[in-house]
Amino acid sequence: MKLVKIAETWIDPGVRMRECRIGQQCEVLANSLMEYSTLGDFSYLGEYCTVADAEIGKFTAIANNVRIGAPNHPMERPSQHRITYCPEYYSASATRDHDFFARRRGDSVTIGNDVWIGHAAIILPGVTVGDGAVIAAGAVVSKDVAPYTIVGGVPARTIRLRFSPHIGRQLQQIAWWDWPLETIIERMADFQDLHIEAFCEKWGGQ
Repeated sequence: MKLVKIAETWIDPGVRMRECRIGQQCEVLANSLMEYSTLGDFSYLGEYCTVADAEIGKFTAIANNVRIGAPNHPMERPSQHRITYCPEYYSASATRDHDFFARRRGDSVTIGNDVWIGHAAIILPGVTVGDGAVIAAGAVVSKDVAPYTIVGGVPARTIRLRFSPHIGRQLQQIAWWDWPLETIIERMADFQDLHIEAFCEKWGGQ
C-alpha cells in the first residue's frame, strides 16, 4: 500500500464553504458544508458534514455525517416557521429579519483541541466541547462537555472520563497541540509507547 503524506490542506471540490478559515494540513471531505467557521491545524472533517458558526481547534477528528451548530427555530414567537425570519421568500415586499440571524450567528459552537466526534453526532448551538473530549456516534449534544470526557446518547450524557481530572489538567497545561510539527514527530515514540502518567511527567513544565 502506498502511503501519501498530507503536506498541505485538502478540500474536496464538492465542499461548499462561506466565510471560513481553514488551518494547515487539514482535510475537508466530499459533500460537506462549512459556513462562518474555523477549522484548526491538522483537523479533519468527514463526508456529508454540516458546520455552521463554529470554532474548531487543532487535531480534531470529525467523522462522516456530523452536524455542528444545527440552527434553532424561534420557538418563542407565535410561529417558528421561517416565514417569520425569511418573509422575503414569500413576498417581494417583505424584509429579512437580520437581527434574528445576528443572534443565531452569535450562538456559536466551540470545539477544543484533540476532540473526536463520532459518526452522525449533532452538536447544538452554544455548546462548548473541551479539549480531548469524545462525542459518541449518534449523540445529540445540547450541553457543554468537559475536557477529556466521553459522552453519548440522546440527549448526550457523560459515559466516563478518559483520564483522571489531574491528568486532564496536565495535558491541557502541556498543550502538545501547540508544539511545532517537527517536535511532535520527534516525540512520536512517547505518544505511542509512554503510559499517560509518564508522558505527563516527562513533558509537563516544559
